[in-house]
Amino acid sequence: MLFADPVSVVEENLGYRGAVACKAAGITYRQLDYWARTDLVVPTVRGASGSGTQRLYSFRDVLVLKIVKRLLDTGVSLQQIRLSIEHLRSRGLDDLADITLMSDGTTVYECTSPSEVIDLVQAGQGVFGIAIGRVWREIEMNLNGQPGEEMHDSFEGDELAARRARRAQA
Repeated sequence: MLFADPVSVVEENLGYRGAVACKAAGITYRQLDYWARTDLVVPTVRGASGSGTQRLYSFRDVLVLKIVKRLLDTGVSLQQIRLSIEHLRSRGLDDLADITLMSDGTTVYECTSPSEVIDLVQAGQGVFGIAIGRVWREIEMNLNGQPGEEMHDSFEGDELAARRARRAQA
């Protein structure tokens, strides 16, 4: 089923370090770093804020990383991908599982029903599709058993300072 596959609920305050996010999304650390620095996919759990800090990517961030990777692999331009990702960011996490992205290699189209996919293909515009619900489950499997970190609201500095503060409290 293209649109009705159920997806699980994800923990929104759980973050994954860059290496785990790269492995789950199938990208290199260099790509991850470049996309973060150019604001294509910014970590939403915790961004880098100086020496000793590590970015933490949410499940949704890793999902978007994988979608960007798939779109790049099919030849979609980075400019078109940026527009698509900006649109996806405006959607709720639950809405993403019901979307199929279709593209002709130049333009990316959002489809939310099987009839929209059929209309696009019949019009000769859709060459390939990315069912986000299917990518969601793939990311779930890739992250299963991987170490995640809880977001701590009480501290916003670097990791070294956080460790010192925890040691001082002990």
